[in-house]
Amino acid sequence: MISSQGFPRNLVRGAKTPAAHDAASYLGGNEKLAALLPAVKRMGQLQKACAAILPEMFGYCEVLQCNADQLVLGVPNASVAAKLKNRLPKLQEALAVQGWQLNAIRLKIQVRENLPPPPPPKQLRLPSQAVSALASLGGALEDSPRNAALRSAIAALVERHRK
Repeated sequence: MISSQGFPRNLVRGAKTPAAHDAASYLGGNEKLAALLPAVKRMGQLQKACAAILPEMFGYCEVLQCNADQLVLGVPNASVAAKLKNRLPKLQEALAVQGWQLNAIRLKIQVRENLPPPPPPKQLRLPSQAVSALASLGGALEDSPRNAALRSAIAALVERHRK
């Protein structure tokens, strides 16, 4: 299945890309990458275990390294690191119950690149006929305390769409 260039045959010269479930078989098919497969599986299992123990704060964190008996977690900032530091004994104890033999858990701040700000919310543009219909509805409502909030909301909506 491996071509002379070291690529899977189905990736050579525009052939179809393998499905996502074939990633493990791809890693297992290459001698150099096959050595990484157990470590990748272990880190994935450890990531899931940590997320199950501390779901509210572990969404921001990731397992960076797990060597012998030391776990290194990546955290996005010092604030999350401070909060997580107080919970490390609980995390280590719960992982030990699940069979993970860890003597130390270290935190490493991993500043991620800033994401672009979200786009502004879309404003619905009402046709002029709809705006005039709303204005006439606001004028047709009887002037009572029960209708006061509705009349003011309609007036604000009409004013915003006439600008």
